[in-house]
This record gives sequence, C-alpha cells and structure tokens, in this order.
Amino acid sequence: MSGKNADEDAVPIGEAAGRSGVKVPTIRYYEQIGLLPAPARTEGNRRLYGGADLRRLAFIRHARELGFDVDAIRTLLSLQDRPEQSCAAADTIARARLAEVRERIGRLRALEDELTRMIDECACGRVAECRVIETLTESHRHGSLA
Repeated sequence: MSGKNADEDAVPIGEAAGRSGVKVPTIRYYEQIGLLPAPARTEGNRRLYGGADLRRLAFIRHARELGFDVDAIRTLLSLQDRPEQSCAAADTIARARLAEVRERIGRLRALEDELTRMIDECACGRVAECRVIETLTESHRHGSLA
C-alpha cells in the first residue's frame, strides 16, 4: 500500500460506496474537485479508503441531503478540519441554507394554494368550461407563475 491515507482497515471504492451511501462515480468526482483527499492506493493502483475517508464521505452525503452546495460543503469541511476556530462561518452557512429552504417553502405553499384553487373551482364538466385549463391558460398569458 502507498499513500497518505493508508490504514489497516482500508476498503476498496466499491465497499466505500456501500458503507458511505455515496456512489462510486460520485466518490471519484469528490476526489476530482478536492472534497475528498486522494486515497491510498494498492500496489495495483486500486483506491483504498480508510475510516477518515468514510467519515468524510458520510459528512458530504449528509450535507448534500440537506441541500448544501459544493462550495458550502468545501467551507464546512475546512472548518471541520480545523476545530479550534470559531463556528461563526458554519452558522452563517447554515442560516443562509435555512433562508433558502424557507423561501422555497413559501413558493411551494403558493403553488399549493394555486393548485387547490384550480381544483376547487373545477366544475368537472366539459374541457371548454374547465377551470384547471382556464387557470393554466391565464397564468401563461399573464406570466403569473415563475
């Protein structure tokens, strides 16, 4: 084995993917963009991932599930790697993500209201009198939904 992440319990990429819940191509991508350090390699040049790599992959996966973008994850990983510093930057990143989520919830609620209104006003008669079709046509004409 060679490389800086060599460890006795290191596993090949397929097993790392299974344990971390991150797909093999995604693991390679994270290495390529620097979210995951280059792994140790076997004499046959196969990647090997140790416990620290698996924990980092789990961290990245969870951050992605929460909707953090790659740049935010990169910053969060940098903060995690230097635990003695203030967590103000992590707090700022989390607050920005929360604001995005709340904004999206607001848009989804507006969408829910519009769909409910369309359905409630539907007479279930002919298409010529269909409120769903009429509302969609009006929205397109007026550009009311973005």
